[in-house]
Amino acid sequence: MAIDGVDGAGKTHFADALAAELTGRGAAVVRASADGFLAPPRTRHRRGRDSAEGFYRDSFDYGRMVRLLLDPLSPGGNREYVREVYDVRREREVRCPPALAEPDAVLVVDGIFTHRNELIRFWDYSVWLEVPFSVSIPRGAGRGYGSPDPESPKNRRYIEGQRLYMEECRPRERASIVIDNADLEKPMVLA
Repeated sequence: MAIDGVDGAGKTHFADALAAELTGRGAAVVRASADGFLAPPRTRHRRGRDSAEGFYRDSFDYGRMVRLLLDPLSPGGNREYVREVYDVRREREVRCPPALAEPDAVLVVDGIFTHRNELIRFWDYSVWLEVPFSVSIPRGAGRGYGSPDPESPKNRRYIEGQRLYMEECRPRERASIVIDNADLEKPMVLA
């Protein structure tokens, strides 16, 4: 399962709550985040620190995400997965030994851009959290990242990168369900 939405949409909160609900119902859950597969700065910023296209196209190492997390947990996979390879807070590689998932485990991944062409085939079910930038940007800034002003030049890279993604991949249309998550306490199914 993929939980997608713009930065600050509440993906982590939603995915954690979903994983807890599934676990409470007796399911084995593997919880992961696309952020564990961020690329190092030399890759993330190779088009420039302010490049929206670079944010969209270069932020993640999808090859490693597929090889180490998604393929192993797909039908026919060996169930030996790695949850993360990069720690963006410390800007360094993480070396974790593979874990072994239960045979019937449910993978719940939160992350931006999870409806991209190279990832969409891995999801049996996906969620798009609909949140306007006027809500998501201040919410993200509240976690200590960036300016709370959606009009700030510091947010152009992220907003325009998300718009590129939405135009190219149409995650709202690809998602199994669309949820208005502007109010974290009252998510509402839209489609």
